[in-house]
Amino acid sequence: MRKLPRTEMTFSPPVMEARRWLDGVTHPADRPLINVSQAAPVDAPPQPMLEAMAQIVLTDPSAHLYGPVLGLPDLRAEVAARWSRDYAGTVTPAQVAITSGCNQAFAAAISTLCAEGDEVILPVPYYFNHAMWLDMAGAVTVPLQAGAGLIPSAADAEALITQRTRAIVLVSPNNPGGVEYPAATLSAFRDLCRSRGIALIVDETYRDFDARSGVVHDLFTDPHWDDTLIQLYSFSKAYRLTGHRVGAITASQARLAEVEKFLDTVAICPNQLGQRAALWGMRNLDQWLAGERDEILDRRAAIIDHFPQLAEKGWKILGCGAYFAYLQHPFDIASDDLAQRLVAGAGILCLPGTMFRPPSDPAGPRELRIAFANIDRAGVAELFARLAAYTP
Repeated sequence: MRKLPRTEMTFSPPVMEARRWLDGVTHPADRPLINVSQAAPVDAPPQPMLEAMAQIVLTDPSAHLYGPVLGLPDLRAEVAARWSRDYAGTVTPAQVAITSGCNQAFAAAISTLCAEGDEVILPVPYYFNHAMWLDMAGAVTVPLQAGAGLIPSAADAEALITQRTRAIVLVSPNNPGGVEYPAATLSAFRDLCRSRGIALIVDETYRDFDARSGVVHDLFTDPHWDDTLIQLYSFSKAYRLTGHRVGAITASQARLAEVEKFLDTVAICPNQLGQRAALWGMRNLDQWLAGERDEILDRRAAIIDHFPQLAEKGWKILGCGAYFAYLQHPFDIASDDLAQRLVAGAGILCLPGTMFRPPSDPAGPRELRIAFANIDRAGVAELFARLAAYTP
């Protein structure tokens, strides 16, 4: 029997699927669409960065040419220095590679770890692109049910490890749940992975919007961190560089030598203008980024402030933080049906929990993800007022 092509082994991209729900639907001027479906800023980078990028385009010929496969040396060095400072550990430039976004960093990491049929443990609800790539890579997604507060347990994960397990993947702050994993949780997973000879992949795309201050985990303080840890990052959220596709992977030099093979055959090198913009941002926009973080934290607070009106209707809030609120709805219909009805019935576009769990998981039909990064406090109030008034 003919085997299916890799892309037919997985599901359609959820955000693109949700956008198709808008086809043929109109929204009155007094109730415009509230789009809380995608976790991405919609504004352009700040004006000073735009001006710096314009100068790069005009004056730096190398910004238009191929560059090193593992990224701009100055950006790798800046990431290494920043991580060493922020995590009170030691990261060298040789342990950092720049990628075409964080999704590519994940794909590259998995490609260095997994052969056909190997297993990767993902806490559920999971980030759907991780599951999609594992499908297309021929790897097996092993779901790990998160515990109270959507925090996964290393002890629960240990029971799922087999001879085919190659990695455990954690996302903190979490997508889709928004929760920030305690340092002790991350350390426990690191110790488990090290004891079993598997990798721990930690995706910190939303690290810049963590509500906690100071060092949020001690993974990089371990002098041998790179025998187990692979950390992923995206510049997209921090500096509004989504269209320029710049991410990073921090791992051992040996791992990055394998990553280089993947990156060279997929993209040859990361986006040159985006890399230079990210470097400029890291060197010049700390104060601006602190303001962006404060704004996101205020929107998070608005979620908590306005949620009681939903709680009265039987809704539950399962997680909230970074860009996300993860909710349990009270209705007797599945969330994928509910999410589609909300487009016309309430002028809301959000994603159902069925997109963040395996099809057999009974929790998905009860859940919705709200990506609130693009609605301010007033937008949160309007969103929750519409949800509270809505009846399927």
